[in-house]
Amino acid sequence: MDRHLEKILQDFAKGSGRLTILTGAGISAESNIPTFRGPEGYWTIGSNEYQPQEMATYRMFRQKPEEVWKWYLYRINVCKKAQPNPGHHALVEMETLFKDRFTLITQNVDNLHLRAGNSFVKTFQIHGNVFFMRCADECKRKIFPIPKNLAGREKNETLTETDRQLLMCPYCGSLTRPHVLWFDEMYNEHYYRYHSALKVAEETNLLVVVGTSGATSLPNQVVWDVKNRNGIIIDINIEKNPFSNIALNSRQGFFIKQPSGEILPDILQRFKAAIK
Repeated sequence: MDRHLEKILQDFAKGSGRLTILTGAGISAESNIPTFRGPEGYWTIGSNEYQPQEMATYRMFRQKPEEVWKWYLYRINVCKKAQPNPGHHALVEMETLFKDRFTLITQNVDNLHLRAGNSFVKTFQIHGNVFFMRCADECKRKIFPIPKNLAGREKNETLTETDRQLLMCPYCGSLTRPHVLWFDEMYNEHYYRYHSALKVAEETNLLVVVGTSGATSLPNQVVWDVKNRNGIIIDINIEKNPFSNIALNSRQGFFIKQPSGEILPDILQRFKAAIK
């Protein structure tokens, strides 16, 4: 590790500044969860193939709700089989170490951060969580777990009548939807912690960006806010990306081209050594 960066990490740990972690698909890829933007993400309906950007939309849900649910139940199966990796576990320890100074903002819907041990309160799931659902008609603004009987589906597995009943809202009997932010939807505070994430960005002294390239607006707003206030930005990714460029062009920015499962435990150890 760069000695200048090591000194910055040590000074930060001894101080009172706020640490924010922003994670994306890269940390999940290290747990063998595909991004669903490659060949494994395509979904066949009849003779047509649909890309994830088409399946993960409110428009598709209204047109073909059962096919969208089949796709998400398959995704849940993939996520369920995956296990948190050393990067996830390092972030759990960072939350324990820094307590109220720590916030995790994640774009990942795979539930791995919570399964690893990060708290629900300190984990802003800004794109939702595939293990939860809510009423598609918004009879109540509540989210609830997807029934366990529906988890573990294989690709293109047909839904039974019992499955369809389990996918109905327990409050009004209407169809439910996956608790995820779709490509044709907007962020909001109630479901996706939009304003809370921006407020945290305003208070962040050290931002660690992990495995994301900034394809969506809220992560970009978070990173640019920290940069514009001259906060410290560390981008961790296996390849250069827009966020690494922002970090390298900022006053206090670093780009670490390594897997997060290797570097996050290393950063954790620097923090712990400084606080001893």
